[in-house]
Amino acid sequence: MTVAIIRFGGSNCDRDAERALEHLDIDAEIVWHEDGLPADTSGIVLPGGFSYGDYLRAGAMAARSPIMAEVREAAAEGTPVLGVCNGAQIGCESGLTEGAFTTNESARFQCERVYLRVERADTPWTAAYDEGDVIEIPIAHGEGRYEIGDDRLDALEDDDRVLFRYCDENGETGPDVNPNGSKHDVAGVLGERETVAVLMPHPERATLPDVGPTDGQGILRGFELSETEA
Repeated sequence: MTVAIIRFGGSNCDRDAERALEHLDIDAEIVWHEDGLPADTSGIVLPGGFSYGDYLRAGAMAARSPIMAEVREAAAEGTPVLGVCNGAQIGCESGLTEGAFTTNESARFQCERVYLRVERADTPWTAAYDEGDVIEIPIAHGEGRYEIGDDRLDALEDDDRVLFRYCDENGETGPDVNPNGSKHDVAGVLGERETVAVLMPHPERATLPDVGPTDGQGILRGFELSETEA
């Protein structure tokens, strides 16, 4: 049973994800998108990067790769899927989750550590935390602003599908601590199933103790928990 990390042309965080998962003793394998999902796939990562140079829209071309039909089918059957940064853009573009990620309010690429507030602790991706916990995770994106129609956002909120919000170290939200202008400070959302999630910050870059904070470990352990529950 292996977590498949899908590599598209322009992916550049696939090796980071592989190393982070293996550090947690979670079997992982980088898979070229043209080769399809391995038969023993137990989880899927859509990694960060700049797939196809972000032409058209970030994630738009990768979302139309044939492997994404396999990913959607696997997600519908309960296979855990995590989209990170460009992978979150691909996840939204392919219909795995609601909304879209677009140009930062600053119109600049931003690379920094941010704080996230855990909005739910009853999903595989957040079971390591308590609701309201504040974790520190890096961002690195130019198109990370989460956008969605007001009616759809209300429905998303009503369904408790907001997973993380940008906040300060005390868990307070607001424009001063929202790095990209995301609506309602949204940093990560769930799909129709709680085993599907996308987020703009990079948990794989907050996993290895020798390179910085390790708050991202709990998110990646969602693959471990999902496999146990299955």
